[in-house]
Amino acid sequence: MTAPDGRVRDHGPDAPDRRPTTGGHVRQHGPDTGDPWAVLRGATRARVALGRAGDGLPTTRELEFRAAHAAARDAVHTALDADRVRAALTVAGVGLDVLEVHSAAPDRTTYLQRPDLGRRLAPGTELPAGEHDLALVLADGLSPRAVHEHAAGTVAAVLERLPGWSVAPVVVAHQGRVALGDPVGQALGAAIVVVLVGERPGLSSADSLGLYLTHGPRPGRADSERNCISNVRPPHGLGYAQAADTLVALLQASRQLGASGVVLKDEGTALPPGAG
Repeated sequence: MTAPDGRVRDHGPDAPDRRPTTGGHVRQHGPDTGDPWAVLRGATRARVALGRAGDGLPTTRELEFRAAHAAARDAVHTALDADRVRAALTVAGVGLDVLEVHSAAPDRTTYLQRPDLGRRLAPGTELPAGEHDLALVLADGLSPRAVHEHAAGTVAAVLERLPGWSVAPVVVAHQGRVALGDPVGQALGAAIVVVLVGERPGLSSADSLGLYLTHGPRPGRADSERNCISNVRPPHGLGYAQAADTLVALLQASRQLGASGVVLKDEGTALPPGAG
């Protein structure tokens, strides 16, 4: 078939299929060679190469989408189980005391509607003052599931890499956001606070844990004064060892620099393909 620009183009039922294959080359693809996108789908949790049925998605892909959406919604509304977190920390070999606090948001609905309340401690909250190099806060955030499944393993990996550091009792925070670590860290007398928080769920990642480092925690710290390591969720995201290596490098650099945030850079190298 001749196009208006004068070039000859193949169309019609007998035209060769010139879709790209997973190898990056163009070749004919017959019905006996299988699905050329299978390798790509197997390498990522992202919703790619879903196919189609008429003008919509195949039934299987549509059901998978609905299931993923339900999982993300459930992750947001799941209640944080502090006893489960305590037990997981014990199993992981974390020997620190565990304290429990609540933000100023009295319930989940208020927490979702009033982000500011999730950044403040509930009135009357008391924490034992001390002098510590580091405080760790485990906050439910927008995915308590992430804290249930990944916080203990991450904490254990971090502590293994910090011999000689004075670490405050672990604080488990209900209805907490990242900035809740500021008043917690200040009250505990910590030079640095790290908040391990459940990140906003996506359609393929309802259990993603984020780590936020702040030097000199106190109310009023800006987001630009924090460093973040995101998507800790093995085996589909960053593994505990890799997350701990990066965090500990940042902690050591932050202590030496006396600051965190945009002035503190991750000097680590990129992970090799497939690492996590």
